[in-house]
Parts: sequence; structure tokens; C-alpha cells
Amino acid sequence: MRFDFIKCHGSGNDFPLIDAREIQLDDMVWAGVARALADRRGPVGGDGLLLLTPGDKIHAFGMRMFNPDGSEAETCLNGLRCVARLGFEALGMDRALVRLKTSAAEAARDAAIAPGVATIRETAGPADLDVTHWPLAIELHQNVQQPIAMLPTDRPFTAVAMPNPHLVSFVEKVDEAELVRVGEVCEAAPDWLPNRANVSYVEVRPDALFVRTFERGVGLTDSCGSAMAASTFAACLTGRADFGEELTVFNRGGLVRAQAESDGMVRLSGNATFEWEGAAEVDAARGLAGDLIVARHFDDEIAAWARLVEAIA
Repeated sequence: MRFDFIKCHGSGNDFPLIDAREIQLDDMVWAGVARALADRRGPVGGDGLLLLTPGDKIHAFGMRMFNPDGSEAETCLNGLRCVARLGFEALGMDRALVRLKTSAAEAARDAAIAPGVATIRETAGPADLDVTHWPLAIELHQNVQQPIAMLPTDRPFTAVAMPNPHLVSFVEKVDEAELVRVGEVCEAAPDWLPNRANVSYVEVRPDALFVRTFERGVGLTDSCGSAMAASTFAACLTGRADFGEELTVFNRGGLVRAQAESDGMVRLSGNATFEWEGAAEVDAARGLAGDLIVARHFDDEIAAWARLVEAIA
């Protein structure tokens, strides 16, 4: 099978993005396509595969996101901005309600976060604190600023779903080795956490957060949009920031503007950068990609994002 796609990124979270509105494949095949195109050892690589999917009577269009291991995520907020941009351009609109796997999110074009940077605002939520929905097998229905005995650390965590599950711990300084150890325990899908979870260590800075995430199905990642949203909500929930306050949320990939509300809704505004477009042959059964042809690069967008990253480094 041959697929046309756009290589894009949101806050450094990079993906091949396929307009799949006219493509009908079963989930096992899409999982194989994701393993092929998102494989960092292959010709494309990425933090997952994004699909722009058809709309319905309520939603203008939909989004699906498959991790590099072929598993499907409930959402990906950095990826949603890229899908929304492609949907807007395909349908000639500036805002939409977008169908996700288990929920929906609002998306709209927004003022640029920096000159030349295509920017999309997304509203996701409400944040869900009930861990029985994950499930996370602890004695409590909520885990706010409490250690989790099964993890290899005594740090307190706040458990919040956006709607994918996140464990957020606020730290003075991120210990990446410890973060990986905790993330790998969750990634192993133990009996007490069968659907796994994303884990973030967060540094609180003046009017800002720095988030480092071990992402379910990906591993240690430079950026995770839903982790930025979950961390913003957890910061407000635990009194480290105020609901309704706009924060700058950084990670190694870049930044977003974020604002959490007391009703659990979180708004993120960030880039949806197109880097290049091309096509590749995919053997979905074997999870392999080849015969890559790059049709064009979006040089102006690449340069605009590079200037922003250099300015905040």
C-alpha cells in the first residue's frame, strides 16, 4: 500500500499525518501502518501516526492517533492541532468540534504564538479524577498528591485523565532516570494498571511549567500535549497555579499557552507546523516502510519554528 502524508509537529511532537477520510482499513492494518511510518529506524519516523477521519452530524471531522507500537490513544493534543489544521484547510473553516476516540474537543485557529507559526487553540476535557475509569487499582477513587505504593518512588502523584490517563508529580528538578523507571513500570501494564498510563514530572516556574513525560506506547518523549494539559489542571488543583490563569507550559520540544478552568476544561494554544509532504510504500503486516518520496518542504514554517525554539532555549 502506498500512502500520501504530511510530516508535521506540535510542540516538537512529530507525526506522519494521513488524510484518511476516503480510506477504509481495519484497525489491525492501521496499527501496522503506524508501526511502519512511526518507526524511528525507518525512512519517516515519528511519535505516532495521525489520521484525519470523516465527520458526522455533530463533528466536522475526526482524529485518530496510533502510537509507534500500534496501540491507539484516546487523544493526542499536540497531534490534534495538526489534524485540525489539515481539516480546516480541507474544508475551508476556522473552527470545529473534532471527534476523538472516546470524547470530543473544540479546535480553532488562534493568534500566532510567534511570527510565521501556524497556531491552533484546542479545548479538551473535562479532566476526570475518577481512577476507577482507567482502571487504577488503589483503595481510593481519586489520587491527588498521594504516593502510589506500587511505583518505585515515594513521590506524591495526582492522577487525572484528559481523557487518556496521566500520573503527574511536581518536582524541584526532573530526575529523568527515575521518571523512566516509573514510566516503565506503568508501561508494563501490571494487573493494577492494565491499560497503562502516561507519567510526567513537572517543575513549577514563575507563571510557567516545565513538563517531562514518559508517554504510554512511546517512552520518554520531548513533548506530549495531553500531559501539558493534565499538568496544567493538576497544578491548579493542587494550588500551584490559579484556575483561569494563562500559563506558559514548556517541554523539550517547545511550548504552548495553557489555561485550566475549575470545571475541568483545559485550553491549549500552540503550533501546528507542517514540515514536509511525501509518500511511502507500507507493508502493514510486517510494519515496514520504504520507497519514500518527498514532494516538498515547508521551509518558511520550519524556519519560523526554529526561531521560536532558539529564542526560548
